[in-house]
Formats: sequence, structure tokens, C-alpha cells
Amino acid sequence: MEVNLPSTEDGEPPGSHRTRSSAALLERQHSKEVRQDGRAVQISFPFYTTHYSTLVHRPKRLVNKFPINPRAEEFRRQVFPGSTLSQWNDWRWQLRNRIRSLEDLSRFINLTMDEITAICRRSGPLPLAVTPYYASLIDPDRPDDALRRTVVPVGDEFLRTLGEAEDPLEEDRDSPVPGLVHRYPDRVLFLTTGFCSVYCRYCTRSRMVGDRGKYQFSVKQWDKAITYIEENPRVRDVLLSGGDPLTLSDDRLDQLLSRLRRVPHVEMIRLGTKVPVVLPQRITTSLVKVLKKYHPIWMSIHFTHPDELTPEVNEACCRLADAGIPLGSQTVLLKGIND
Repeated sequence: MEVNLPSTEDGEPPGSHRTRSSAALLERQHSKEVRQDGRAVQISFPFYTTHYSTLVHRPKRLVNKFPINPRAEEFRRQVFPGSTLSQWNDWRWQLRNRIRSLEDLSRFINLTMDEITAICRRSGPLPLAVTPYYASLIDPDRPDDALRRTVVPVGDEFLRTLGEAEDPLEEDRDSPVPGLVHRYPDRVLFLTTGFCSVYCRYCTRSRMVGDRGKYQFSVKQWDKAITYIEENPRVRDVLLSGGDPLTLSDDRLDQLLSRLRRVPHVEMIRLGTKVPVVLPQRITTSLVKVLKKYHPIWMSIHFTHPDELTPEVNEACCRLADAGIPLGSQTVLLKGIND
């Protein structure tokens, strides 16, 4: 599929400049996943067929711009008529304007009685929140739409069958200090925040995310986790997760990565995130500059369905790949959605 796209500024401060890596570097690191020439970039996601590859034409004069696909642009005009293109492509604006209530959802989705009842009944820590960008990908008239089913509550969410648990992966059992899971000898899971830009209804950490989660994340909690890592030289691999670590500000993320890089025995830093999929505008040139400072860094991106493979996601992944960050997919197998 080939599309020519309007583009807007990506919210970077004046004077910021995006430097793209050489084609040789891309060919060496991503020869099967990324193809680029002077005017276009293509990403083929290996976990789906090449039918879903997207070729995005970007004139050279727009290399510092961020694309907006036609469906998202139509959604912006209809649901957020007072917004500008610049605001839409500002990740902070996206977070401030998340869809978080029955009233918000009703503005653009023809909700079923099951969905309405579930939203009104919701009382646990797992919030309802969807970025305007991700909401633009949802089919408003199909309750069985794959993306809609992952973010809009339904009655089945409240069913608890035999064997289900609040902590299904038993992470709390292997947590020596708050926010750190040490299950395998040479690696740890570092929970950096309880905040996500979009909350998946199948979240295995629903007990701890959102404002009412049972954990309170803070810099003091970071200090305890980093001290534990420093005192355990067997730990060579740190996976940053949450919540979503890419929802942290550039400064906070810079601070955290800097401290981890100073630990001599930490060889690998990985980030688990869904931000490039649900909030691709977050992948700004300033964020990429922060990440590039702390190589080697790997990123595992949470993809769910081919409908997520938009020109905006293409652009976000290209920026990360151009920065030399290997990208993998962390895809949850979901009945009736991607099985």
C-alpha cells in the first residue's frame, strides 16, 4: 500500500534537527525490516504477512515533519474541531485529551448496552483511557472491532474464573524491593511507573496501574531498585517496564538511564512499551537523542493487530531504527482479536 501524506511539526522546540542514519547502517541492522530511498521508507513487520507493509512517501523538505493519516485527520476535524495539526501531533496534547469517560466515548462510538453497563460499573484500579490518535483507529459501528475490544470495557471483564489471580504472573512473589522483579539470576524487571497512555483491558498488571493502583511509584522507589541492582553483580540485563517507561519525560528517562549505565555489571537495557503504537507522536527527535546516549538499548514494542500499522507508527519506528535501536514485537495472543 502506498500513500502520500500531509505532515505537521512533531512538537519539537525551534532549532531541533533530525539526523537520519546512513542507508548502509539501516541495511546492516534491519535489511529485512526497513527499506528506504531518498523519498520513502518501508517497514515490514515480520509477525504479520507483507500484505500489511506500508510505504510512506516523504518529500525531503518534510523530513522533520510527522505524518497524519487521512482517517486520523478526519477524526480530528470531527471530534476535536478546535484542535490544530500541531496540537494533534504534540504527545502532551494527546495525553491531556485522552478519552476517559462514557461521555467521551459516546461522542464517536455507538456503544452497546454491554459496553455502557461495563463502563458505569467499573470500580477497580484499571482506568479507562485512550489517546485521541488511537481512538481514531477504532471502528465506531462494530462492537467486534479488534482495537475497540482491547480498550473499551465489556461485561466479561468482571468475570473471574477458577485459577485466575490478581497477580497472574506472580511478580509480587519475586519482588525483593518495591517495583523490581528478580525471577531469573541475571536479569530484573524494573517497573518505572504505573502510568500508561492507553490502558489495555487484558492488562496483567491491572492491580498496580492508574491513579488507584496498589503501588505508588516515585524516585525513592527508583533509588531502592537501583541500589539492589548495584549490590547484585549477577544482574546484567535490566528490562524497564511499568506502566509504560516512554510516558516519562525526557529528563526523567535520561536520569534513569544514566544511573543504570553507571552500574558496571549492567550490560543490557531493554524497554517494554506500547507508546510507538498508541502514541507515536511521543517518538520525538529529543527523545531519540536521549535514547542514543545510552547504547546498547533494545526495545520491545507491544503490537496487537495489523490495524495498528499506520503511517504514524511507521514514522515512529523509523526514527527509533535510525537511532540504532533494535526493535522487537511483544504480541499478546488474544481470542477473537489476533488469533
